[in-house]
Amino acid sequence: MDRTDQTETVLVTGGTGTLGGHAVPLLRAAGRTVRVLSRRGREDTDGVEYVTGDLMTGEGVDAALAGVGTVLHLAGGPKGDDEATRTLVRAARAAGVRHLVYISVIGADRVPLAWLRTKRDAERAIADSGIPWTTLRAAQFHDLTLTMVEKMTKLPVLPVPGGLRLQPVDSAEVAARMVELALGEPAGRVPDMAGPAVYDIAELARPYLELLGRKSRLRMPVRIPGKAGKAYRAGANLTLEGAETGERTWEEFLAERV
Repeated sequence: MDRTDQTETVLVTGGTGTLGGHAVPLLRAAGRTVRVLSRRGREDTDGVEYVTGDLMTGEGVDAALAGVGTVLHLAGGPKGDDEATRTLVRAARAAGVRHLVYISVIGADRVPLAWLRTKRDAERAIADSGIPWTTLRAAQFHDLTLTMVEKMTKLPVLPVPGGLRLQPVDSAEVAARMVELALGEPAGRVPDMAGPAVYDIAELARPYLELLGRKSRLRMPVRIPGKAGKAYRAGANLTLEGAETGERTWEEFLAERV
């Protein structure tokens, strides 16, 4: 249920990225004034104000949060998400933000990779902030999965990591869920969100190659080493029970994008 003050400004970090590109128009459609924090300046558009700031250095972040009631934290990268989030939390607490909504990744506390550890630590920084919060963990987006498949299918032989399975989800559906959460009351950790089906790498590559009219690649089984490989083989990056499931399949996404 929508319980936020419709006159308040919602700050979106990562508002120019894949997820933010879907979320910002939805917030505007809900009648919210939206402020987007970006490292690069942009011209304002109807109902959307772009402010320049850097979560890694803190520059411009305090000013971006002035008068903000809800923060939709969608910004992320290959490293530094924990430090960026701590910077945001400090500024949001000082600004009196009433709801901080964060997108994380399924397996953040189960797969021992450096990037996922930063997501886990970002979650903890938010939960310990004293600010009412909501966190959603999502599976890998179709968009990122496509980038991975494109690169792998260009190789002479398709590497197939043994035991690795993915549950790709549509970014637009995740954005809609994030906006729903931002417009509602703080809920803590909510059920994970994943796609409607689970695939191994070969199953992801097959419909992509078929759409391009290309022959299937020879497959080369590979083993992901170490603790991370063990976690992936155990399905630590999946939520097979209790997750909220998106509707758009990998095949439907490919049919529109490829």
